[in-house]
Amino acid sequence: MEYMDSYIRFLEYEKRYSPHTIAAYRRDLSQFDGFLHENNRSIGEADFRHVRQWIVELVVGGDAPRSVNRKITTLRSFYRYMLKENLLEVNPMEKASLLKMDKRLPVFVTAEKMDNMLEQISATSDFSAIRDKTIMELFYLTGMRLSELIHLRENDVDVAGMTVKVLGKRNKQRIIPLLPEFAQPLTEYLSAKKTAFPSTEWLFVLDSGKPLYPRWVQRLTERWLGAVTTQKKRSPHVLRHSFATHILDNGADLNAIKEMLGHASLAATQVYTHNSLKRIKKIYQQAHPRA
Repeated sequence: MEYMDSYIRFLEYEKRYSPHTIAAYRRDLSQFDGFLHENNRSIGEADFRHVRQWIVELVVGGDAPRSVNRKITTLRSFYRYMLKENLLEVNPMEKASLLKMDKRLPVFVTAEKMDNMLEQISATSDFSAIRDKTIMELFYLTGMRLSELIHLRENDVDVAGMTVKVLGKRNKQRIIPLLPEFAQPLTEYLSAKKTAFPSTEWLFVLDSGKPLYPRWVQRLTERWLGAVTTQKKRSPHVLRHSFATHILDNGADLNAIKEMLGHASLAATQVYTHNSLKRIKKIYQQAHPRA
């Protein structure tokens, strides 16, 4: 456990990972440590045989390949740290490889459904209604992540310049433009928030004035997306995927989308081209005279 605690502090203070990521790493390591304990081994005594046996146990137990691969990645990172600190001589992850996975395309909703959803959200003078619509619009206009929206402060928004400053993964900051048409509803929301909660620095707050939390935002998104689509996935990430897919369909440069989404590499952004290609193929098959 001492090794694990040291590694977690490394992730928190040197790598500056988010609390959500750190919690996931801690869970994975604790699960592997529990498995080793049942086999009379410590996490510093594991070899490749133990790693392979654990992976097999996870797969047989029904863990999805994506989940297993995340755990493998966690162990790779942990044991690299152990080697760097001269706490190990042999890396038990040296022969471990990731499981093969079917490529999953991003789930999104159509632009028409997004328009319908935003039109249905009441924008009365009630603070809660204005806040809810502003949250949903901001998700769709920027493609930002759930964690990024929750941590927005009022001074992160530049109404005059129509931009929003976002602190993304690994504390990387980026500036995302906002549509000029969003200036009026955003100004109205800021005015309503100032009247209801004049002392808070957070951009979005609950009816109690306390900061938002992930499950609350997820429920809000599920409710409003559920009004326009029956698809199973109705999360803030669906709004992020919808943003990227729609602006790509309308001619946005892939590198520009990468910067707006805060992706570390273009490979992560290129997955959206598959959705666009699928749409193009459908149009081609419907329009070509030989189809």
